[in-house]
Amino acid sequence: MSKTTTIIWPKLVLFGDSITQVSFQPNGWGSEMANKLARKCDVVNRGLSGYNSRWGKILLPRLFPNKPSENIVGVTVFFGANDCALEEMKAKQHVPLDEYSDNLKEIAKYLAAVGVSSDRVVFITPPPLHEATWEKQCQLKGFPLNRHNAVAGRYAQACVEAAGQCGVRVLDLWTLMQKDGQDYTVYLSDGLHLSEKGNQFVSEHLWGLLEARLDSLPFILPYWGDVDTQDAESSLLSD
Repeated sequence: MSKTTTIIWPKLVLFGDSITQVSFQPNGWGSEMANKLARKCDVVNRGLSGYNSRWGKILLPRLFPNKPSENIVGVTVFFGANDCALEEMKAKQHVPLDEYSDNLKEIAKYLAAVGVSSDRVVFITPPPLHEATWEKQCQLKGFPLNRHNAVAGRYAQACVEAAGQCGVRVLDLWTLMQKDGQDYTVYLSDGLHLSEKGNQFVSEHLWGLLEARLDSLPFILPYWGDVDTQDAESSLLSD
């Protein structure tokens, strides 16, 4: 067999909290990205349940080594749902608003330093919170309501502003899901996390931001009908 070169697959990295971690479930927004990019790009899930932007920033060198990341064609940064937890109720997860904003900027700055340019980064704001539904979930676990929708909105606005300052694109879920007074509860499964319809919403809007850059990626390895049956190695092992 002739000498071959390893294929370096492009990567789209999904970085965030539990809303990202569970995005590979059936009909999840992460799995939809993977389906759209099959044979073009690996979609890598780096969602960490319960994490906030402070811990995400600290983890960056372990997730994105300090070397050129030319094969990373996109990164989504989706923190805020835990950062905005009320300090008096969830002190461990809570991150003050100004620090949250600074953390997002530091994440974008770090990514740029390892070769992931700003045009490959998308910030995603926390979604709206339906307090009555989430309060029931809290009560089942024996504690009072620990988040407010208005507070989530302030973190969403900070995310939008940080994106503008960093020159990265942003998907403002908090605003879009409540646009024109629509019933945003259909997008939430428990008042905080996404329902199937919410996952579809994220997928459609995120793809709208990523499609121009990623849909044009070449199909990796030849179409089966183009493989030379008399000399498959020449078809499959050539660069």
